[in-house]
Amino acid sequence: MAKALFLDAADKELVSYVFETRQGRYELRNSSSYAFSQKYDFPPEALSEKSQDIYLSLPASMLNFRVLELPFSDRERIRGVLPFELDGMILGGSDKVVYDHVIISSSEGKSQVLAVYVEKTIIRDILSKLKTNNADPVFITCLELRHILKDFSPDKLLSFQSLDDRSRAALAGEEIRKPTIDLRKDEFAFTRDVEQTKKSLRVTAALLMAIVFVISAGLLLRITTTKSEIRSVKNEMRKRYQEMFPQEKNIMNELYQLKSHMKEMRNREDVLIGVKPLDTLLKLSKLDRQSVVFHEITTDRNSLTVRGDAPSLSDVQQIKDKMGNLFDDVAIADSKSSAEGKMSFTITAKEKKG
Repeated sequence: MAKALFLDAADKELVSYVFETRQGRYELRNSSSYAFSQKYDFPPEALSEKSQDIYLSLPASMLNFRVLELPFSDRERIRGVLPFELDGMILGGSDKVVYDHVIISSSEGKSQVLAVYVEKTIIRDILSKLKTNNADPVFITCLELRHILKDFSPDKLLSFQSLDDRSRAALAGEEIRKPTIDLRKDEFAFTRDVEQTKKSLRVTAALLMAIVFVISAGLLLRITTTKSEIRSVKNEMRKRYQEMFPQEKNIMNELYQLKSHMKEMRNREDVLIGVKPLDTLLKLSKLDRQSVVFHEITTDRNSLTVRGDAPSLSDVQQIKDKMGNLFDDVAIADSKSSAEGKMSFTITAKEKKG
């Protein structure tokens, strides 16, 4: 359970309130009082309580106030003009003080602003003495000012009435949730959360770099392995291709050339499918050829070509007529005398349909 320590510095007394967070609310656990002087000597025992955050309230008597009338109500614009407004009111100018403001009222674009400031030397001294006790307040506020603002009038800044402990404790809880002012500005700004965020970002960046390195190493290993596997597959493809086509010497792209061979085979499939060479040879063997000799027989699905020699042209005509009984469209495509005194011939035909 997180704890918060609120230091309420009065004129002669320092009260420490220890709050615990329960379901997002701050509940007072205990409080302790210590003697305190304007020398800002914080008792070490007041800071001995281990807490997640420390908050500090200064007494209203330690602060300076100015009520300003401005022709606008935008907070950023007010913050921008405050140093110029304060320069004419503060000895040494606004550079010598730490300041904040509260908008008291606003109407018709105009606003009444309460400027709150304190000398930088005071804030520097307070933070330095707290630091010696390893204490670093998240903000420096004034809980008495919160009470004054509930029913504000300039006279209350001059004659502030003291509050009982219960009321101050309640105001401290309200301040933790949303401080009325914060005098830790500019060079005195609270930086612990910023430093923790920077540290977290550095750690996150280092982890991201480590993750990127691991992923990159994994990708590099995978790429290297994949390249090696690709080389192995290519070598195996070339080996298999050379086994299938040993006559080919100029191998540029095994896959492309294999696809070319497959396309050629599919084209030839239309020609070769349905061819029955044994049936054709059986028919030719039944012919009474006498002295006619067949030297070459070529057949495919659509046609038959027979080349051979015969003693005479009449013998060629006779074998052609006999083939006409077994085949369709039988014709003598070519005939001529050979050196041996025979007739060389070429006969074409087609398989009978049905």
